[in-house]
Order: sequence, then structure tokens, then C-alpha cells
Amino acid sequence: MTHTENSQVQSPRSILDARPEHSADSPVSVHAMTVAYNRKPVLWDVDYDAPSNALVAIVGPNGAGKSTLIKACLGLIPRASGTVEFWGKPYKQSRSLIGYVPQRESVDWDFPVSALDVVCMGRYRKIGWCRPVTKSHKRAALEALARVGMEDFATRQISQLSGGQQQRVFLARALTQEADLYFMDEPFAGVDASTERAIIEVLRELRANGKTVIVVHHDLQSVPEYFDHVLLLNMRVVAAGPVSEVFTAENLQKTYGGRLTLLAEAAEAVARAAKGT
Repeated sequence: MTHTENSQVQSPRSILDARPEHSADSPVSVHAMTVAYNRKPVLWDVDYDAPSNALVAIVGPNGAGKSTLIKACLGLIPRASGTVEFWGKPYKQSRSLIGYVPQRESVDWDFPVSALDVVCMGRYRKIGWCRPVTKSHKRAALEALARVGMEDFATRQISQLSGGQQQRVFLARALTQEADLYFMDEPFAGVDASTERAIIEVLRELRANGKTVIVVHHDLQSVPEYFDHVLLLNMRVVAAGPVSEVFTAENLQKTYGGRLTLLAEAAEAVARAAKGT
């Protein structure tokens, strides 16, 4: 019987018991995950346990499988093999505890809805499908917009917002889910400095409230400043752990394979991190 077949007949708890290297207390545990597009592996045999109460960066070169990892964990794309558990349970039993912010480029921003409408969509699991949005849910949505500095744009059509404003609205939508684990796919990409500051302030607030946030991130220089843990990925896990231990020039060399411009940025980031310790 194959590993995949075993995962279909064992309970999540028994699977974890059979894999003592994975913790049932981890917000997300990935075991032996392989993902392939047109039979070409994009992720290969990934094993990873995310820490609790932390900001985690997923870092790696273009095409390394960073976004694929998030989508495969959430069941948005199929896995060729492997298992994923959230606090020792499958996604279907944990989805109410998980929030997701996709890449802004993957969203149809011409859809005729307001910023408030978008944020209210994050409440649907609490509202229930085909049920009216009550005042209490609208109030929660407005509070989330205020947390990201967008309360004055609640009635604005999303197509009329700037890229940074759109990203803030999607962050507010995730906040209204009141999740314990958040996945965010490049939330800092293409935003202005004020939006970047607003986003990191919200992420730090989530961490202070005991949440875990896993972020696909491309700016090596800001990793030591923004994140506690890092997952270095290039089709396989190169290294994972606290930034102070894992975010090293040697590991970045292994991850990026000698790409000079990126490695120069990495060297500068590592030097900055060392000065801060």
C-alpha cells in the first residue's frame, strides 16, 4: 500500500503518531509533500513544521514553489503525494481557523463590489451562505478596515483603489476571519512604503495575539527585521528555523545557487541581522 493510500485509511492522529518528527501542536505540519505540474515536480518531498505564535517567511528564487506550497497546504491545487495537518487535523476540520491572502494579481479587481463588500466576504463562514450580512458583521468588517487604515474607503469600488489600497482591503478581509493561522502570498509586493508599514504592524499585532502568519516574501533585506522564522525553499526545503540561526550566507547560497545580485542582497541582510544580535 502506498503512502497516499495509507493516509486515506488512517486517522490524522494516527498519522502523526507514526511520524514522531511532526508535532500535533504545530499550526501546520507538512510531510513528504510532492506537487507536480504536467508530471514535472515543482515541490519534492517537503517536510516542515511551522512554529506557533510566529511570523514566518517563505523565501526562495522564482519558480522555487513558494506559492505552490501555500496552495497545496490549503488544497487549492492537488498534491502528488504527502500529507498536511493543521494542529493534527486535516484542513476540512480546521478551515475555520485558517485565513488566506492570495497574490493581488490573481484577483479580478473589476468585479463591481465595494471595499466593505470584499471584507464582509471574510465573514461568510460565520454568516452562512445565502444569509444576510447583519449589522454586527458589517461592524466587524469596518473595524478590520480601520485596522489597516482603510475605513474612509469602505464604500469605494475596489477597481477605484490603488494597488496598495487593494492589498490593505484583502488583509482586512483576512482579519475578519478571526483565524489562528494566516497564509499570505507576497502581501508586500508592489505596495508603497506606507502600506508596507501598515501591513507589518498588523502582522506584529497578530503575533502579539498568539497567531502564526506564514508569508511568501521576496525582499531578502527585510527578512531579519520583519520575521522570526524563515523557510528557505528551492523545490525542496533547504533550511528552516529561527532567522537568527537559519538566515545565513551559506544557506542562502544553497537556496539561490550563486545568483550574484540576490546573494549580494542576502549578504547585506545577514550583516544587518548580525549587528542586531
